[in-house]
Amino acid sequence: MSIETILQIITIGSAALMIIAILLQQRGATLGAGFGSSGELYTSRRGVDKNLFEATIVLAVIFVLSILAGLLLPVLG
Repeated sequence: MSIETILQIITIGSAALMIIAILLQQRGATLGAGFGSSGELYTSRRGVDKNLFEATIVLAVIFVLSILAGLLLPVLG
């Protein structure tokens, strides 16, 4: 397997997992949130919600780095 193929697999995998992680987050999912007045108090993230939020950030960083590596690889190679 070439490095380009591995980077494409990482990019697609991180994108799919990031979509799932974003869809699993439930903050502001009320109807009023769509119009700017959610009516909820801000609370700190705890437990699974915090882990899911941090995993989403890690997946986003992996996604961006794999895209940049894929763009820079032909230039450097």
